[in-house]
Amino acid sequence: MIDDKTLPTPKPDERQVIQSYGAGRFRISNVVYEHAVLVLPDRTRKWDVDAAAPLTIASLAPLREHAGIKILLVGGGKRALQITAELRNWLREAGIVAETMDTGAACRTYGVLLAEGRRVAAALLPIS
Repeated sequence: MIDDKTLPTPKPDERQVIQSYGAGRFRISNVVYEHAVLVLPDRTRKWDVDAAAPLTIASLAPLREHAGIKILLVGGGKRALQITAELRNWLREAGIVAETMDTGAACRTYGVLLAEGRRVAAALLPIS
């Protein structure tokens, strides 16, 4: 079993702060999620994605509904996921740059970018 990793907390003023992540769960702004999540600047929502399937435009469509996101961190659990050229271009057309990494790195990077005031979102698969 993986112990929760507690992260430094930036000032939480209305922003979604990833406080910890662990085996199958996240704590974000004092709410526990036991599934994949999309962390947007002002809310966190369930991310309906199949961890075994490739990422699709449909799975990331909620990002385009949220104006102003410039950076998307994609946490693939214990590994980085691949983003197709089509999906990367679709994101780029919306002004979003995507970076893929394991979920722990995505959570830590999100906290740093959020503390810097950057317009960041995260799409996170739990660590299993």
